[in-house]
Amino acid sequence: MRASLCVLTAAALVVGLSLERPAFIKAAPGQTQDARPLFSVSSELVVLNVTVRDKGNRYLDGLQREAFSVFENDQVQPVRFFLHEDAPVTIGLLIDNSGSMQPNRDLVLAAANAFAKTSNPQDDLFALAFNEEVHQALASESPFTHDPIVLRDAMEHAVTTRGRTALYDAVSRGLEYVDQGSHDRKVLVVVSDGADNSSIQSFEEIVKKTQASNVTLFAVAIVDPADSFQPWKKLRDLAEVTGGELFHPNNVKQVNDVLLRIAQEIRHTYVMAYEPTQTVPANGIRRIRVEVQSPNKQKITVRTKAGQASATVKREARGNSSDGR
Repeated sequence: MRASLCVLTAAALVVGLSLERPAFIKAAPGQTQDARPLFSVSSELVVLNVTVRDKGNRYLDGLQREAFSVFENDQVQPVRFFLHEDAPVTIGLLIDNSGSMQPNRDLVLAAANAFAKTSNPQDDLFALAFNEEVHQALASESPFTHDPIVLRDAMEHAVTTRGRTALYDAVSRGLEYVDQGSHDRKVLVVVSDGADNSSIQSFEEIVKKTQASNVTLFAVAIVDPADSFQPWKKLRDLAEVTGGELFHPNNVKQVNDVLLRIAQEIRHTYVMAYEPTQTVPANGIRRIRVEVQSPNKQKITVRTKAGQASATVKREARGNSSDGR
């Protein structure tokens, strides 16, 4: 009997990659990891970050490349790049620094510190504090850190909780900042208690910029989901186009648990890419279907990004090349 399948449809972001130094190529004795033999292919790839959960909502780890099938416009696509391991990530924390956050400041910073402590020791970490302006927490000469204590101290000085909220400008700055990190996987985590009321850039501009990136965005909205104003919907939309997620803690004391859940999500992600066999459609959207074969015929759920390619982003990727080249 055929094993059960979970099917996910998405409009995938098109990203141009230069595949060099895949992880399966080991460094020769005496070489550093960055000195590994090179594997160079220049091509346009569609990249997907995929999480798989079982019927108990537990992460389904250990699936092999053969368990995944990717289709574009109903045509099967050979997977060229596949990675599932706790590889280092470039992670940015974007913390709302407006005056309304003052009562929540200490709890949010404690939660952010707990989140950083769960990171891979090789993760590139940074933080931005935003009110009507966006400020980087770390010094310009050392824009990233591997040390959660260094990040904690920097956030303590940067988060002063005053002013208004330039959320969209903060996301824009975060997308630019995270792209300077040394790791292929890139994540932004936004924590905010309100709607944007001070940005120079519009929501539409930020959606377009987010869709053109290869960043996964998670958002934590410290607002009442029943609020008729519903400012959190914009955060939800930004997260969903990247394959991320919006979280609604019932109160600020639950932010710690939410951030730790996001940390787990980051560490349980399959990364895969294929080289399209078709040209970009006229509307710029590649319709993707991902089928995941369940090993025990159990019901599973899959999440990946859905986005519209508005630009080609050139970047470097490392991982297991499924064709062995």
